[in-house]
Amino acid sequence: MLRLSTPGFQRFVQVDSFDVCYGGGEANVAVSCANYGHEAYFVSKLPTHEIGQAAVNALRRYGVRTDHICRGGERVGIYYLETGASMRPSKVIYDRAHSAIAEADPEDFDFDRIMEGADWFHWSGITPAISDKAAELTRLACEAAKRHGVTVSVDLNFRKKLWTKEKAQSIMRPLMQYVDVCIGNEEDAELCLGFKPEGDVESGNTDAEGYKGIFRAMMDEFGFKYVVSTLRESYSATHNGWKGMLYDGKDFYLSKRYDINPIIDRVGGGDSFSGGLIHGLLTMTPGEALEFAVAASALKQTIPGDFNMVSASEVHALAAGSANGRVQR
Repeated sequence: MLRLSTPGFQRFVQVDSFDVCYGGGEANVAVSCANYGHEAYFVSKLPTHEIGQAAVNALRRYGVRTDHICRGGERVGIYYLETGASMRPSKVIYDRAHSAIAEADPEDFDFDRIMEGADWFHWSGITPAISDKAAELTRLACEAAKRHGVTVSVDLNFRKKLWTKEKAQSIMRPLMQYVDVCIGNEEDAELCLGFKPEGDVESGNTDAEGYKGIFRAMMDEFGFKYVVSTLRESYSATHNGWKGMLYDGKDFYLSKRYDINPIIDRVGGGDSFSGGLIHGLLTMTPGEALEFAVAASALKQTIPGDFNMVSASEVHALAAGSANGRVQR
């Protein structure tokens, strides 16, 4: 997607120009995985014109392979971002209708060829939300992944500006049969799958105990290998507590907590968590994977833009306790 954001903390009605960058859920995850040394591919459809090429170039710049991006269609999806501060929340306006991927057809992708030799396939709930065609493509991709023995993860990522909870559950619940690793926060679990944890999240209170029951219920119903959630304590737009929880069917893992103040850019925070988790589950124990994911996403929220431009060594340093921000000389 093309991201157009107001400079600094200005409001939409104030500005005469926007800052430009590219991003989006799965693209952000791919960049994180590439940063950690994985051979990461992004699968989508983008126009052949210069804006489409600029989006492709943004991925290539950070080492993401674009071999499986189909070219065609009329436009790149856009979102506008107004960054909040203190008690004023950030605001997003979507302009995604009739984007190339929203109107893509199954004939645009050879999913068996795409999945052959892959280890992991990640998708987010934003993709099936953008159109019925994209929802069908998501199902076909998941089916191909299962045929080729590929681990499948989902970030539920409910977006109320894209669909209702009723439509979300009618699409997302059937897709869970293909999922091995389910990632989502408390709102995602409730609105996409119908599971509600205990805890007053709006007031900044997230009790991990309230999640254990729904983690077990989700695993019992859908057969996930892992259920994972971020736990955000939202004190203001620029001050959050941040931690995570993982359940593997036997043990619950709760990460250390990070106090992020000030937040520079929280967009992509969940995606950087997913990217860190994927890297962690491929290379570490579940507990270590969770700590890596939480540290990676805490770092992301100090970086402007969608992408998490940090190395594995920087994440490991933070996870090990190096959080003082001293200049590295």
